[in-house]
Amino acid sequence: MPPLVQTPTPTPIEKHPGWRHERRAPSLSEVYASIKVPAANASFWRKLMAFWGPGLMVAVGYMDPGNWATDIAGGSRYGYTLLSVILISNLFAMLLQHLAAKLGIVTGRDLAQACRDHYSKPVAMVLWVFCEIAIAACDLAEVIGSAIALNLLFGLPLPWGVVLTILDVLVVLFFQNKGFRVIESIVAGLIVIIFGCFLYEILVSHPDYLGIAKGLVPQKEVITNPGMLYIAIGILGATVMPHNLYLHSSIVQTRQIEQTEPGKRMAIKFATIDSTVALFLAFFVNAAILVTAAAAFHSNGMFDVADINDAHKLLAPVLGAGAASAVFAIALLASGQNSTLTGTLAGQIVMEGFLHLKLRPWLRRLVTRSIAVVPALIVTILYGEKGTADLLVLSQVILSLQLSFAVVPLVLFTGSKAKMGVFANHMALQVLAWTVSGIIILLNSYLLFTTFFK
Repeated sequence: MPPLVQTPTPTPIEKHPGWRHERRAPSLSEVYASIKVPAANASFWRKLMAFWGPGLMVAVGYMDPGNWATDIAGGSRYGYTLLSVILISNLFAMLLQHLAAKLGIVTGRDLAQACRDHYSKPVAMVLWVFCEIAIAACDLAEVIGSAIALNLLFGLPLPWGVVLTILDVLVVLFFQNKGFRVIESIVAGLIVIIFGCFLYEILVSHPDYLGIAKGLVPQKEVITNPGMLYIAIGILGATVMPHNLYLHSSIVQTRQIEQTEPGKRMAIKFATIDSTVALFLAFFVNAAILVTAAAAFHSNGMFDVADINDAHKLLAPVLGAGAASAVFAIALLASGQNSTLTGTLAGQIVMEGFLHLKLRPWLRRLVTRSIAVVPALIVTILYGEKGTADLLVLSQVILSLQLSFAVVPLVLFTGSKAKMGVFANHMALQVLAWTVSGIIILLNSYLLFTTFFK
């Protein structure tokens, strides 16, 4: 029987008749309401800085190593055309993350806790299993991305790189004990590194800026060209991450807000600004990967570069900038480490919310990382680089499969007046949310069908 941690007494919170049970404990109880926010009459910027942080942690999931392969493939094969798909995917993500933040702030429950309350126990357990599989798949992408980055930077064999990622357990736990603001600051610092790396890549690749502007406008051929449509759906599937919805609904509750209607409205406003701005940064990173691939490869007649290793090898000779390959690998390593931090928290949130079970953090992290390390280690030993590339694609397919099981409950709950009271989605927002959900589900279903039956 794994060791348990004592669950604290729940903080009193406004009740709504739509919930079947009282909340058992706050989400992430060790950091719940641990960050003070200024009074309502404080300046806009003071309030924004107090709420700034969770959005960056969410944005990490939109620029993790799993996104890189689809962005590189899209840029090398079709130039700047698929930039519009990255933009639309991020707009979808902004809407869903707004709903996730609103659910957490208004109800005091994260998405996992809400699902556990709303559905019967068997259904909730199925949702939990799907979510754990998605988190393991996401962790798999982080393991592979970090191992590839270590190989590119230091020549470390891939199997050793995979084994080394187990040390992430110790790193994450060390910083987690320093307070939530410390974790947010580390994530922000790593995002700055990734942002700076790709700003450099864009500058040295000398892209066609008119082509970039045209690429941001949706083109009919994205739908009519089967090959382009397949990559476009892959980009969408790799962009909107299911575990981010669970994560965001929890970490917005780290702010110590007034449990009143004005207090919650202020929190929703600034949490939405925070996540929207952060997701624009994620859009820049994903767009920059595609733009770099388009400028470096597509413009030079290299249409089949779809692998992270190939992209790294070709960047320096094609661009004529010796640092281009190293900067690319540094960004990949920062991306993998960033995703590790947020993936750990998401795993904790999901287990506590669905099972009402609180494992010690080191044990929870060790179990999750082991699930990812074992298949990654086997594949790297047996198949090398080619195997890791295929495994990275598989991890994104698994995430696509799980996405609808997170999106549908989120839209359902935030549209319920019984659960959300006056904060329930108004009609226009609810129609938009269901439309976006339907598009995501249909496209991901198509992606899964073509992956397994093409």
